[in-house]
Amino acid sequence: MPKSSNKHDPTDRTVLATLRGMLPSLSPSEARVAKTAIDDPAGAAASTIAELARRSDTSETSVIRLCRTIGFGGYPEFRLALAAAAATSSEEEYISGEILPTDTTEQVVRKVTGADAQAISETANQVSIRSLEHVAKAIGKAGRVDLFGAGASSFVAQDMQFKLHRIGLTSYCFADPGLAISSASLLARGDVAIGLSHTGSTRDTIRYLEVAAEAGATTVAITNHPRAPIATKADIVVTTAARETTFRSGAMASRIAQLTLVDALFVLVAQGRVDLAMDALQRTHDALRPPTKGNK
Repeated sequence: MPKSSNKHDPTDRTVLATLRGMLPSLSPSEARVAKTAIDDPAGAAASTIAELARRSDTSETSVIRLCRTIGFGGYPEFRLALAAAAATSSEEEYISGEILPTDTTEQVVRKVTGADAQAISETANQVSIRSLEHVAKAIGKAGRVDLFGAGASSFVAQDMQFKLHRIGLTSYCFADPGLAISSASLLARGDVAIGLSHTGSTRDTIRYLEVAAEAGATTVAITNHPRAPIATKADIVVTTAARETTFRSGAMASRIAQLTLVDALFVLVAQGRVDLAMDALQRTHDALRPPTKGNK
């Protein structure tokens, strides 16, 4: 199955989210260019390729290489995307900027909610629709779905397992590492294994996907970094776009971004089996409803 695409429209405003997501996997010279663009998108957009290379202490070749790495045909397209991003970045930075020890309660609330809202918006703007459709289709046809995650991603995996179970799909999510890897080894062709990791570097989650792939299952990675180690173990990669700042661990904006994709996948899967899903939801709703006086 194809992995998610990183191709962009020249006016795409998600270029900053893409740069942030790919930053850990870029070469040092490409990373310097990316950091320059992230820190000052308006200035970068106004620069010639030679000026941007000089500001980034690198070569024009490195600038062109970065453009192609993130999916642009060349530097002119990259400049247009940066200009579009710069039009909204100032307000976004104010709303979701770094949380300072001196911030008031009002400022903290504004920055936290702003960052969460921005994580949802940027995730929706940059995610590959084709990849989401492939994942939803694979889940809908699967005999079984295993979900893996650690830390905050574990809670998101549990949420997805609960949602899939409610619409009649056999799904598992194990907190115990021994049970998780044992379950992964028992998957088969036609089953699906989904690994969630914000950094894409969680060793246990990567190992679970490896074992699932060896068993013949379709493997899916949900991560913030499209070139992270977990992406190399997945048939399909679906990316989030969340930024963490001071006092904001992986349990915050990244979790919100992951939950956004989980909700979207759940709806897509339910759409694909609407009659079965509605029947299952109604049956579980009836089972959870308190008994009436006459049915005690």
